[in-house]
Amino acid sequence: MGKMIEFKRPDGKTCPGYLAETDGSKPGFVVIQEWWGLNDQIKKTADRLSAAGYRALVPDLYRGKVTSASAEASHMMAGLNFLDAAQQDIRGAVQHLKQTSKKVVVGGFCMGGALTLLSAKLVPEMDAGACFYGIPPAEALDPKSIQLPLICHFANQDDWCTPAKVDELEAALKQSKSKYELYRYNAHHGFMNEARPEVYDTESAKTAWDRTMQFLKQALA
Repeated sequence: MGKMIEFKRPDGKTCPGYLAETDGSKPGFVVIQEWWGLNDQIKKTADRLSAAGYRALVPDLYRGKVTSASAEASHMMAGLNFLDAAQQDIRGAVQHLKQTSKKVVVGGFCMGGALTLLSAKLVPEMDAGACFYGIPPAEALDPKSIQLPLICHFANQDDWCTPAKVDELEAALKQSKSKYELYRYNAHHGFMNEARPEVYDTESAKTAWDRTMQFLKQALA
């Protein structure tokens, strides 16, 4: 079980976050929320990463706001300054873990997946990324500029990160210096989220988790 903490952003302000850790020297994993906010499901994901041998920290990008209504979640995501979230909240979380962890991963889901890719460009202390069904706007990121190891998971039945958009991302990553792996699943957007039975896919979720753990073991070695 984790606990709420406050950590410093590069600009000196603070950000709240949920920290789940067992050992202060293990590799770090900054977990980025879906557009719902810092809810119980994302805390459980951090707990699971902690059990898998990571120090997991979820920055609270919405500062305490949580919703289960997609219209409100869309509104909250639209109000989020993505550059500030990546360069301040997420970078601050990475720097916080780096005080004792040699390597730190950034990984996230949906909105958090898009922020993971953005952070790969904007957070120099980040060592690897794990992106689950999220792509930032083209004007915010040229994926060809990504250099660090990256694993990406996308759903074939996704009306936001459509297969065509995933093709574009993959073509750009092929031209980058990133050692990346990109996987597609015959599932819906949000297939990792066990709290949403209408989209959760047990088999795809297990495969994506196992691939991520294996990939990060090598990327952080």
